[in-house]
Amino acid sequence: MVLFRSLATVGGLTMVSRVLGFVRDILIALVLGAGPVADAFFVAFRFPNLFRRLFAEGAFNSAFVPLFARRLEEDGREAARRFAEQALAVLLTALLALTVLAQIAMPWLMMLIAPGFAEEPAKFDLAVQLTQITFPYLLFMSLIALQSGVLNSLHRFGHAAAAPILLNIVMILALAVVAPLTGMPGHVLAWAVAVAGICQFLWLVAACHRAGMALHLPMPRLTPPVRRLLRLMGPGVLGAGVMQINLLVGTIIATLQPGAVSYLYYADRIYQLPLGVIGAAVGVVLLPELTRSLRANRPAAAMDSMNRCLEFALLLTLPAAAALIAIPGPIISVLFERGAFDAAAAEATTLALAAFATGLPAYVLVKALAPAFFAREDTATPFRFGAISVVANVVLSLLLFQVFAFVGIALATAIASWINVGLLAWRLHRSGFLKTDARLRERLPRTLVCSLVMGGALWVAAELLEPALAGPLPLAAAALAVLVFGGMGLFGGLALACGALKADEFRQLLRRRQRTA
Repeated sequence: MVLFRSLATVGGLTMVSRVLGFVRDILIALVLGAGPVADAFFVAFRFPNLFRRLFAEGAFNSAFVPLFARRLEEDGREAARRFAEQALAVLLTALLALTVLAQIAMPWLMMLIAPGFAEEPAKFDLAVQLTQITFPYLLFMSLIALQSGVLNSLHRFGHAAAAPILLNIVMILALAVVAPLTGMPGHVLAWAVAVAGICQFLWLVAACHRAGMALHLPMPRLTPPVRRLLRLMGPGVLGAGVMQINLLVGTIIATLQPGAVSYLYYADRIYQLPLGVIGAAVGVVLLPELTRSLRANRPAAAMDSMNRCLEFALLLTLPAAAALIAIPGPIISVLFERGAFDAAAAEATTLALAAFATGLPAYVLVKALAPAFFAREDTATPFRFGAISVVANVVLSLLLFQVFAFVGIALATAIASWINVGLLAWRLHRSGFLKTDARLRERLPRTLVCSLVMGGALWVAAELLEPALAGPLPLAAAALAVLVFGGMGLFGGLALACGALKADEFRQLLRRRQRTA
């Protein structure tokens, strides 16, 4: 249950961040809608986010955490600290160089990431400006990834999980207070992203200091441990960031259709709530847990951690996917349909959300399966499977875009993610690193049945509540709350009744216990 409590800590704080993210996105939809400024900002926001998730949270984290945890387990805190400081110096130097080059080359880079904007010079120029403002966010978030890896390896998950809350608070304040005074909401949002990166970095500097792991900045040197880190990072760029590359591919193709970038962004934000809460919790907690179990020669404990994380992930993602497929329309219309975000934009975003939701369990399962490779310092295998997934996504996106427009991009992302899951699970099982235990095999079918029943009930309830959902905002919000909380209550009751979840486990998960350092 210590593992589940760690998952609950990260998941709970991520939930707070995602709820604030909803508030932020509601304000963005109100102010920007799905027009040219929104398209330009979303491209500007996604570009540094892509690099952050590939090189920082993805490749760097998947390579750094096992190496740091290994030194912590075998050589002690001081050796681990020295390795972290060496990695910090090299990472900062490389990122400063990358940031300078990106600022200079941004007009040419924009031709690659948003080719459809070239037909609208004003939108293209605005996207270049906003991306130049937001790009330094990558620098700070990469440093934050290192700090988070240090804290997570020490089993201090709270501060790193809380850091994204600062991003949403800064952006909400910028939209609510600064944007009305300037009349330039796109520029205000871009500057808010940069400022939020600084705030998050300082937050984790203080957290590392309190954890007794304050990091200093030595001269950058390619020491043998750092070279090992870089070798592992190479294939990890794709292996840990397949979904982000797939989303970028979708964004590039979506720029060919006006408004499509915005539709996909708003749909992405909705399914990112369960993905962020569950996927982040599983990925953040499982990697150091597996690494330390394997280094301590406890393979049974590592296998149990894998099974419990899979159980946890599917217990939450299957009902979430069922709900998003059953009632995407009410969710989008109640949250976003006002101001500059009209009914046509809501209908288009609804279709994208339903398509994305078909891949939600796969997005999270990748987070649960990949750490089994990373903990063994194997980044090459996820890289190869990730390459296959990306190629499949590109081909499917181009084909399905011709038939279903932007909805085809969302479907391609979901299908490619399931391909990646199948390949990862197959290789782990064949290598003997993934053996489902009796508890998982017993509970998974029950979870699936409960999710399907809940999804059907939600669809019927949405039809009955349609007049209320189409009414004034307070009434519509109340009706949506009835659907959401009613669905959660129904699934919880069914899960407890059929044994997909045990009452004593649920009570233990919620019970606050004193944790040792």
